[in-house]
Amino acid sequence: MNPSSIKEKLKERIKELECLYEISNLLYQQEGPIDAILNAVGLSVQKAFHYSDDAIVELRLDDYHNITGTLPKETIFLESRLDALDGSYYGYIKVHYPKSAFTESHFLKEELVLLTEVANSVGAFYERHLNKEREAVVRKNAALVERLSILAEITAGIAHEINTPLGNILGYAELLAEKKLDDESTQDVQKIRSAAIYSREIVKKLMFFSCEMPHTSEWVEIKSTLMQVLSFVEHKFTKQSVFYRLEFEDDQLKARLDSVQFSQILFNLLLNALYVSPKNSTIVIKVTRDKHFFYIIIADEGPGIPDVIKAKVFEPFFTTKPLGEGTGLGLSVVHGIVKSHHGDILIRDNQPRGTVFTVVLPLATEL
Repeated sequence: MNPSSIKEKLKERIKELECLYEISNLLYQQEGPIDAILNAVGLSVQKAFHYSDDAIVELRLDDYHNITGTLPKETIFLESRLDALDGSYYGYIKVHYPKSAFTESHFLKEELVLLTEVANSVGAFYERHLNKEREAVVRKNAALVERLSILAEITAGIAHEINTPLGNILGYAELLAEKKLDDESTQDVQKIRSAAIYSREIVKKLMFFSCEMPHTSEWVEIKSTLMQVLSFVEHKFTKQSVFYRLEFEDDQLKARLDSVQFSQILFNLLLNALYVSPKNSTIVIKVTRDKHFFYIIIADEGPGIPDVIKAKVFEPFFTTKPLGEGTGLGLSVVHGIVKSHHGDILIRDNQPRGTVFTVVLPLATEL
């Protein structure tokens, strides 16, 4: 055997071992952004190949995609899949050579073995990374559930304590309103009544939030319920010069749910949409269905919800309304009711502007 050939092969094996050692350090010991680590992996693989100056490494891993150079229009390449332990496909790693100057024979058989080893290591690393993310989400959700549980307990106590004196205030205000009073006193009594009614609505929302409201399960006609809710807020549409368009896929649609709480969902979402809607704009209310679920889509033409607060809008007491105009409980109540019905509520941007809320509810569920 030619000594120079032996020396050349030994040199290539050393490069491959150095590559594996370097990648092991990158994947198991270094901390930092995953894209920076994977970029370093690509550069390390590039150096390990025989024609490293011409090699271009391409690494795709879910949303991450990096190439160590500019790919020619035509290339020949070695490829190895990036798989999870359960066989799920994450992506691939490829090493390219320009087709104009190279053929497949320029790849060494040991280089395919190296690429497979690297792919296995990257796949295992990425799976650990995903598991850490999942564990972090589980811990965060568990902490949130615990905080909300404590908050719900406190809220229920507050609601019960406030409800009785509020009832007394409203009752005495009603008695005063029946008496002959001067105009100024009549206005004062009306202010008391309005404040008491507003406070009672807050208590009702607190009770919804704390799951103190009883659940009933019955077959509800979706269109008639929606039309009834719209009739209650019709004057608000007129007052604000806002229009609405109702699109119904199935006029006979029925679902098994709590009719009072379903109406609460509609009221809150429609009032929210009205609050942000500019004059002469249109709120689109669309109801569709599939085999197991129905969907209520409410799209406004308001300013929209910035991405930074989209995740917060369902948190209790979070509001962007001025002091005195919102309690921050409306959407958290909606979220709680939807979840108690085993449904979901989604937010996305409307086009060209505004927000779209989509409520997803099962056609039949036991509460």
